[in-house]
Amino acid sequence: MPRPAARVLTLLELLQSGGTRTVAELAERLGVDGRTVRRYVDQLIDLDVPVESVRGRYGGYRLGAGYRLPPLMLSDDEALAVLLGLVAGRRAGLMTAGRTAGETASAKIRRVLPRHLAGRLDTLLESVAFTDRPGEFASPDAGVLLTLADAVRHGRPVSMRYTGGDGRRSERTVHPYGIVAHAGRWYVTGRDPLIGEDRTFRLDRITDARALPGSFEVPADGDPARRLLSGFATAAYRYDVVVRIHGTAGQIRARLPAAVARLEEYEPAEGEEFGEGGPGEGGSGADARWWRVLVRAERLDWLPPALAALDRPFVVERPDELRDLVAAFADRLASFARRA
Repeated sequence: MPRPAARVLTLLELLQSGGTRTVAELAERLGVDGRTVRRYVDQLIDLDVPVESVRGRYGGYRLGAGYRLPPLMLSDDEALAVLLGLVAGRRAGLMTAGRTAGETASAKIRRVLPRHLAGRLDTLLESVAFTDRPGEFASPDAGVLLTLADAVRHGRPVSMRYTGGDGRRSERTVHPYGIVAHAGRWYVTGRDPLIGEDRTFRLDRITDARALPGSFEVPADGDPARRLLSGFATAAYRYDVVVRIHGTAGQIRARLPAAVARLEEYEPAEGEEFGEGGPGEGGSGADARWWRVLVRAERLDWLPPALAALDRPFVVERPDELRDLVAAFADRLASFARRA
């Protein structure tokens, strides 16, 4: 059975979650009677916690406005969960632009972790491999993120300044349907009322977001995640890349995941030329075969390192620019290898 001190702390947690709590609700949550709840409230008041009594039909207790709460108290499991979430979010790029806040929060929690738990956490982090690099993606401004989230919740239009992928800046108005975190970036999907079409915007390219008067109705099919993925699938890209790669689907997916590339089985024609990386070379198990890999991209510079990391035979079908980049990348690697 929890001790009275533990129940008092639980009462404080319930009150700091916001709003007015009735005596009956608090009694049920704490497993005590109403008189005991009132005694616990008196104990908080004795500790200079400004608990206010609210009279009336929906009366009860609440914390005074502007009260600075005492230090956050977490169990070992809760502290570990929060710290792992901060680490994973930072590694995946799903952090706000104020990265210092994430680092200081992590440091504060680590300082109060028991030594044995901190040691177990260090062991876990040393054992985990991340496929991404910390800081690889630009992160959104916290104020922009919160403004858009509030507008989504209340169905309010938002005015914002947006910098497109081509560097052009514009003043935009959007009816935001929702915020989506995808592949290390934050996006907001919604309708541009000026042109009457749905649009997707990257949050790290948004500045000066502010809610406007009025409201709008979200369409029944306004699921933001589905709209984001559908938009990616139909968007126009600068390059349509086709590369034939010999290996297993798992090997290819390790460097070119489904969010980046589409795989099609490929059966070489009889007598088809493959140069130095023929279909029978570089054995990688019974499941190895030729695949046609299709990638839509705005830039090609990241593909030569990705193809080299596969360490599998490949043939570039198109575009010609990719062949030139692969050849230049191979020359650089060869020059590095020749250095004494």
